[in-house]
Amino acid sequence: MSNTDLFNADERKVYDAVIIGAGVIGPCIATALARKGKKVLIVERDWAEPDRIIGELMHPGGIRALRSLGMVQAINNIDAIPVTGYTVFYNGEKVDIPYPYKADLEPVEKLKDLVKDGNDQVLEDATIHRKDFEDGERERGAAFVHGKFLTNLRNMVAKESNITRLQGNVIEVLRNEKREVIGCKVDIENRGKVDFKGHLTFVVDGIFSHFRKELRDDHIPAKDSSFVGMALYHAKMPTPNHGHVILGPQHSPVICYQVSPEETRILCAYNSTTLPKDLKSWMAKDVQPYIPESLRPSFDTALAAGKFRSLPNSYLPAKINDVMGLCVIGDALNMRHPLGGGGMTVGLQDVVLLIKKIGDLDFSDRTTILDELLDLHYDRKSYAPVINVLSIALYALFAADSDNLRDLQRGCFRYFQRGGDCVDTPIKYLAGVNPHPYQLTRTFFAVALYTIYLKFEERGFLGLPVALLEGIMILITAVKVFTPYLLGEIMG
Repeated sequence: MSNTDLFNADERKVYDAVIIGAGVIGPCIATALARKGKKVLIVERDWAEPDRIIGELMHPGGIRALRSLGMVQAINNIDAIPVTGYTVFYNGEKVDIPYPYKADLEPVEKLKDLVKDGNDQVLEDATIHRKDFEDGERERGAAFVHGKFLTNLRNMVAKESNITRLQGNVIEVLRNEKREVIGCKVDIENRGKVDFKGHLTFVVDGIFSHFRKELRDDHIPAKDSSFVGMALYHAKMPTPNHGHVILGPQHSPVICYQVSPEETRILCAYNSTTLPKDLKSWMAKDVQPYIPESLRPSFDTALAAGKFRSLPNSYLPAKINDVMGLCVIGDALNMRHPLGGGGMTVGLQDVVLLIKKIGDLDFSDRTTILDELLDLHYDRKSYAPVINVLSIALYALFAADSDNLRDLQRGCFRYFQRGGDCVDTPIKYLAGVNPHPYQLTRTFFAVALYTIYLKFEERGFLGLPVALLEGIMILITAVKVFTPYLLGEIMG
């Protein structure tokens, strides 16, 4: 299809699915539904390759979801860097946390009609080695330049004969006299405003969604912090093929991961949505001194260039999809703190569950589709709360702004240093492969209790009364950090 064909969608058709947005999740839904025989219209404001710094590290849970969808080869031929785990720094010390063993997890589910001809396995290319991904003992993630990954997904969309691509600005979600959603109005270059109809309309327009309020007027994300990002070039990574989290009681967390053979992304947390007026001075004073030595040359060069990019950190609990003809999904539905890097994993796992529920149904039977979307809200609670709550809890600990939180931060790092199950279990949550919210609760409070134990050990016998008081305050802080969000995710 040529670029001119991006403006020629037929408004006389009634599509099975109309998809608003061609970020990461939209193309996956479109491709999956097309392979199920559905007629799909996907609308995107601009199909050119975007330049963004979010959605660049995918955990094993996301890779496994792509395998289930038969789309894992989207990570190929874009100079993607395999990710084998995390390295956590704390006051100059470090601990390596590898991703889980495949033998400890359930096999990847292959979705009918989607997985065929080996499309659930990666290809060999310059940076992704098939043997490592397919035959290695441990799960792997991948980091990549966002725009290149997205271009691969969009190219998969272009190859599906059941999909019509349209470039235009969606200006309205259409409803009938019963307030049921029936499609969208699109402003198209040289055509003007055109109505397109569909049995099911997907709102997948990302973190800055214009249409999530079609689900609820109060479906608004909370924003309380930011990340400031830079591109580092030819950086020497402390632990190759690992994501890096740099912690300390004197500074906010810093995340670093390689996205291509030449480029590394570094994201520096700032505990407000209002950024410092002089970002370079803030980075030099509050971030630069804590950067690992091997990264300093590339960091210093990037800092001198002063090319900063920022993004707000948002939290948005999912609402139930109970509007006839509408499905809000991806970041338009549910967001969590990006510190855990779980956004794509949750979104892709949602797509897998969605296709399992409605992929083989007749979309003109809108009542049955709505019933399945209601069930989806509850079925996703097995995995989404784990990643969502973990991201919030980790940020609270890692950006510690009180003595109790700083104690928990130190306790968390010391807990990781114990090794064994103290790293094997937590990394399963971060990797998005352990869908058990109550096990996450047990692990979080094991960290809190270990922090209290360290306090007693530090205070000694004579300091028992003080340690007891500190322990009580640490436990109360842990409850306040963790419990409200878990209950909100589970009960909401």
